[in-house]
Amino acid sequence: MRLRKAAYVPAMLAIGALALTGCSSNAGSNKSGDKAGSAKSEVQNFGLGTLADSTGPAPAVAGSKTGGTAYGIESAGLDHLDPGQIYVNEYQAIAALYNRTLTNYKVDPVTGKTILVGDLATDTGKTSDNGKTWTFTLKDNLKFEDGTAITSKDVKYGIERLYAAYQDQGPAFIQEWLSGADYRKVYEGPYGGKELGEDVIGTPDDKTIVFHFKEAHLDAPYAAAMPNIAPIQKSKDTKEKYDVHPDSIGPYKIASHEPDKSIKFVKNPMWDPKSDPIRHQFVDGWEFELGITNPALTTRLMAGNGNDKNAITLVQAADAPNIAKISGDASYKDRLVSKFMPFVDVFDINNTRVKDPKVRKALALAFPRAQVYKLLGGAATGDMANNLISPTVSGWKDTDPLGLKAKPEGDPVAAKALLKEAGAENYPIVLAYSNTPRWQPISAAVQEALNSAGFKVERKELDPTTYYSVIGKKDNPYDLYRTGWGADWPVASTVIPPTMDGRKIADGSPNYSHYNSEANNAEIDRIQAMTDQKAAADEWMKLADKMLADAPKIPTTYSKFYQVYGAGLGAVGFNEVIGAIDVNSIYVK
Repeated sequence: MRLRKAAYVPAMLAIGALALTGCSSNAGSNKSGDKAGSAKSEVQNFGLGTLADSTGPAPAVAGSKTGGTAYGIESAGLDHLDPGQIYVNEYQAIAALYNRTLTNYKVDPVTGKTILVGDLATDTGKTSDNGKTWTFTLKDNLKFEDGTAITSKDVKYGIERLYAAYQDQGPAFIQEWLSGADYRKVYEGPYGGKELGEDVIGTPDDKTIVFHFKEAHLDAPYAAAMPNIAPIQKSKDTKEKYDVHPDSIGPYKIASHEPDKSIKFVKNPMWDPKSDPIRHQFVDGWEFELGITNPALTTRLMAGNGNDKNAITLVQAADAPNIAKISGDASYKDRLVSKFMPFVDVFDINNTRVKDPKVRKALALAFPRAQVYKLLGGAATGDMANNLISPTVSGWKDTDPLGLKAKPEGDPVAAKALLKEAGAENYPIVLAYSNTPRWQPISAAVQEALNSAGFKVERKELDPTTYYSVIGKKDNPYDLYRTGWGADWPVASTVIPPTMDGRKIADGSPNYSHYNSEANNAEIDRIQAMTDQKAAADEWMKLADKMLADAPKIPTTYSKFYQVYGAGLGAVGFNEVIGAIDVNSIYVK
C-alpha cells in the first residue's frame, strides 16, 4: 500500500502525511528522536491461521465494554467506498467496518500478533494443481445489510464487475491471475449479461467458489484478503454510484456521508458475530470528521478534549513538531502507537538518464541519508533503510548491498573517487522535488551534499498535486527524485516485480527508476514459479539485493506510524500489513 496506487504515493508515503499493512510493542523503534533504530523483522506474525483461528466469534478483549461512539479524525475525504475501488490504506482501514473478504488479517490488539484467517471463508483456502486451483467455502449465516443471504455467486459477481472499465482504482491481482495481464480484453464485465466461465471461477454450489488461475499462485490466500475480493449483490449494483453508499456485510453500515466532510456508521443488525473471527461490535457507532490536517489533527488527539477523548486517526502520523512533544512526555506513553508499516522510502535514480552504474553508486555513497532522516522526523517516524524490502515482509534480512551503513551521513571522498574512475567529474544531476515546506529543506540538503561530492546539482520544484504524474513519465527530464512503495501483503512478490521489472517500464509504472536487467527479469520469472513460499521469500531478498547493487535507487527509510489516540479508547491495535490503525476491537472505556 502500498503504496498501492502511484497517484496516492505522495500522501501515503510521506512520513507524517497519510501514513500505505499490535499496538503497544515497539519492535525496531527508537525514541531518541534522531538516532536510527535497528530494524527487526516482524514477519513471524504474518503466517496463515488454522481452521480454529478462522472460526468466530472474535476472541474476547479484556476490559472491553459495549456502547458509546468512537470518533475518527482524517486528513482527507474518502474518494472511494466501493470495495472494488479500494486500494489506499486509509480506505482499507475504514472498509473494515462494513466490508468483508474471503480472507483477512486478525490482529491481537495487545500483542500485535497478526495472522491471515478465513473471513467470509471457513479457512484460508485449499489448493490443487500445484497452486493453480484454489477453493474457498463460505461460512453459514452470511448476509447483506438487507438480510439477503450471501452466496458464492455474489462473490463471483463481485469479481466479475472488477473487469468493467470504470473499476480502475482497485488491485488487479485476481483478475490478472484468472485472465492474464490484458484481462479487460478477455472479458468486459457482467453488464452485458455475460459471465466468466465455470472454468475461470466455478460456483458448484451456494457455498463453494473455485478459482482456476493460469499459473500457480501460492500467494492466493493473501490476494483473497484484498478489499475487492468481496461479494456484491447484483440487484444493488449501481456501478459508479455504488461508491456513494455500498451495501454493508460487516458489523456497521453507513448512516450518512457528506463527501469531504463526514461519514457516520451505525450497527448492522444483519452481521453475525459467530461468523466473524476478526471484528467486534463494541461501540454503537463511528463518526469520522474529514479534511482535518496537521498540525491541528495531532494537536487535537494530544489534547483529547470533548469527543476527541474517544478519537483515533487511521493513517495520519504525527507532524514533526508534535512528535518531539509526544516523545518527550511520558504521559502519552499509554496511548501511543509506534509500529512498522509496509512502506520503504527511496530516492530513485533515473537509469534511463544516469546509465553508468559507477555514477549511480557515487550518488548513493554521497547521499546525506542521516540528514534527510533527521529532517523527516528521526527515529520516531522510521528506521534508516539499507535495502528495498520492509521488515514487515517475509524473508527480510538486515542487508546492506550498497555499503551505506558505515557512513549514513554520506561518503563524499568515496563518491569523488568513483566519479573520477568513471570519468564523470562534475556530473550534472537534475533533482526533482515536491514544492512543499517539508521537501524544500530536504532538497537543499541533498543538493549541498552531492555538490560537495563532485556532482553539479540543479533543483527543479514540482507541483505536489501532480508530482507523481510528472516523475511517472518514462521520458521525464529528471535524474533523482523521491518515491516509495509498500507491499500489498507480506511477500516480496508484491514489491520486486512491480517496482523493478524492466518489462513494466511505462508511463505511470511504479518502476520509477526505469531499472531493466534481462538477467534479473528472468530471475523474477523463476522465483514467481517457485512452489515453496519460504524458499521463494529468501530468493526475493537475494534478488532485491542483487538489483540494489546496481544502484537503481537509494533506500532511506523503513516507515513507521507514530501517533497518539484518545485516552477514552481501549484495544487500539495496528495492522502492519496495510499500515493503518485496526478498528476491529476498539471500545469506549
